Amino acid sequence: MAQHFLLSAQARTLSLKEIYKGGEDKAYETFRKIRWHATDGEAVCPRCGCCETYEISTRRRFKCKACGHQFSVTSETIFASRKMAFTDLLAAICIFVNGVKGIAALQLSRDLDCQYKTAFVLLHKLRETMAAEIGGVEALTGTVEVDGAYFGGHIRPANLKEDRIDRRLAKHQTGTRRVVVAFRQRKGRTLPFVTLAEGEGVALAQSHVCRLATIHADEAGHWDSLHAGWTVHRINHSEAYSMGSDGCTNQVESYFSRLRRMITGQHHGVSPRYLSQYAHEAAWKEDHRRESNGLLADRLLGQAMAHPVSRTWAGYWQRAA
Repeated sequence: MAQHFLLSAQARTLSLKEIYKGGEDKAYETFRKIRWHATDGEAVCPRCGCCETYEISTRRRFKCKACGHQFSVTSETIFASRKMAFTDLLAAICIFVNGVKGIAALQLSRDLDCQYKTAFVLLHKLRETMAAEIGGVEALTGTVEVDGAYFGGHIRPANLKEDRIDRRLAKHQTGTRRVVVAFRQRKGRTLPFVTLAEGEGVALAQSHVCRLATIHADEAGHWDSLHAGWTVHRINHSEAYSMGSDGCTNQVESYFSRLRRMITGQHHGVSPRYLSQYAHEAAWKEDHRRESNGLLADRLLGQAMAHPVSRTWAGYWQRAA
């Protein structure tokens, strides 16, 4: 029997022991080489692009010879104004990518010995970079599977039978239930969207799926409109889970399986305000599930160092207070 990839040594190319054994200086050099990989870690001014800088080694800052701007290795990135040590940031990324079904902010705060607020914002910044990578601008091509899944809005039944209500009625709903509509390109990207109804996926397909693509969907009535613009294969799940090339949504269902276990097993519920963040995290990890944890950490750190300052999460707790 073939060994699963995640059980093999090839999947383990980075460890917390290795990060902390290297120390702060090595972690700092890692950030420099990833931020300025074209110059092998030599600082480049983020404002004017000048490669000639003075290094203020006592503060790990640089000053541009051309425009006089002072900056650090994390300036104007998702980690701008960071206070955590570079080793802790690398460790957080390692823990995050190792958690194939997510990592709770409370657990990360204990692992790194930092405040819950710090861990919460850091994880969401990393999720924002993931969303920026998988979003892209190119439409999905080839074979694309589409499906939707409901999250949130659970109403706990009352203790006494006579006090219980029909939780299916609209008047008894909490208003927090959302639908994640996902398009999964076979051997390609997974694009999730948070909507109020699964039928909204038809309009999303017009914007994100190439007209030459072949779409696989289930027998839900709202997917009937797809036949007007694409070649569509349908699968009746009451008869079979897969009809091969004639209809199959198993890959997008695999994505939903990961997302459900992430939300119920790790986070025990997610606000609809942040559901999109978790949906993109699950999509990113599903798309890169066959890569080693070292490669995943390098990929995520590279994306984070290329991502601008977050307008959502920078100063989040000051606004939320």
